[in-house]
Amino acid sequence: MISEDTIVAIATANGQGSISIVRLSGVDALKIALQISKKATLVQRVATLSKLYDSKSELIDESLLIYFKNPSSFTGEDIVEFQCHGGVAISNIVLETCLAYGARLANPGEFSKRAFLNGKIDLTQAQAIAKIIEAKSEDAVKLLARQLKGELKEFVEDIRKDLLFMLAYTEVNIDYAEEDLPTDIYQQIEQKLEKIVIKLESALDSSKRREGLIDGFKVAIVGKPNVGKSSLLNKLLDFNRAIVSDIAGTTRDTIEESVKIGTHIIKVVDTAGIREANDEIEKIGIEKSIEAIEESDIVVALFDGSREFDSEDKQILDLIKDCDKELITIVNKSDLENKFDLSNLSEDCLKLNTKEDIKPFIDTIENILNQNNSDDSITLVSKQQVIEVEQALKSIHEASSPLQTGELEFFAHHINEALQSISNITRPYEHSAMLDVMFGEFCLGK
Repeated sequence: MISEDTIVAIATANGQGSISIVRLSGVDALKIALQISKKATLVQRVATLSKLYDSKSELIDESLLIYFKNPSSFTGEDIVEFQCHGGVAISNIVLETCLAYGARLANPGEFSKRAFLNGKIDLTQAQAIAKIIEAKSEDAVKLLARQLKGELKEFVEDIRKDLLFMLAYTEVNIDYAEEDLPTDIYQQIEQKLEKIVIKLESALDSSKRREGLIDGFKVAIVGKPNVGKSSLLNKLLDFNRAIVSDIAGTTRDTIEESVKIGTHIIKVVDTAGIREANDEIEKIGIEKSIEAIEESDIVVALFDGSREFDSEDKQILDLIKDCDKELITIVNKSDLENKFDLSNLSEDCLKLNTKEDIKPFIDTIENILNQNNSDDSITLVSKQQVIEVEQALKSIHEASSPLQTGELEFFAHHINEALQSISNITRPYEHSAMLDVMFGEFCLGK
């Protein structure tokens, strides 16, 4: 589906750089590029050095032009890219000139939308493109690259194929009962359903574990006042971001900073000391600390080894004991005499001086982060994909009972719902796809 209009946008990020790319896509892309470059033609897929002129024929820049003829382009339309010298002014003039010659400004995501509508990418690849731009780790980039290559698309297509098989056989049994069907057809359907359930549940579980891999992991540092939370944050960042003081309640609000650990960029949250507080502002800070625990992927519970275990420490333990998070416990101030009852903590707790050496802590976090990419299972990268898989699973579970009782109309209804849900991840399901299987597979009607 070639659009009748031509769109243009700056394809590189705002700011200064060595190169800035302006991209044209549509029926008049080549025509506009020839007007700006004053060339007679452009050779497909060949970088051509050319002077660029604005609508008043004044020289703008000398840049590289690359022409991609439809359908062999990202959008499936004619595309011309202007690789200009970097800088806001030059790319804006090229953009304005394209607009003067009849192009219109592209809407957000419109290049990818045209690629989808023209069959160049499916929805999984479009979402992977959006996510790979925001990726917070090298592992996330590699995972999303697999999805760009079509890994999730193949996963969905395999499930679609099995569901279509079930639906087609069921419809044949309902509408063409006189046709000879395989005697083990119900056994085949049950086996396929069991395999699909395992695949979908595995994808959901993997996606939950890797959610932080895509969007960035969040680490919350919690503890009572004056245990060294701010010192730990400062040591991680290698500069004094948080105020360190012996006065309890110095940190009144959560402090968030990003830091790279291994191949991952994580967001570290230094929270207000959790205790019973009378100060209204400090109470708000403590409430935000509790929220940070709920929103985090990893919770770091810090205790002061130079002080005896008390009710405030117990409050921290009660707060974290039931949280469904990766947990790291640290007994701080190992350079001082230990007065803390270590029997209250797990055996794998770390004993550190957070003002000096925190390498064991960094290694522990890195090991946790790396575990989330330790297998090749399918990962869903958007909330929409997760919702569709959950709905497909629900429909499949609902289909089991009518299959056992022979209520094929109800079974077909639920399988059709599952088929629609799983298809929404890549491309909407059309009833004609089932008919193709139904009549092609069985040669009905002769």
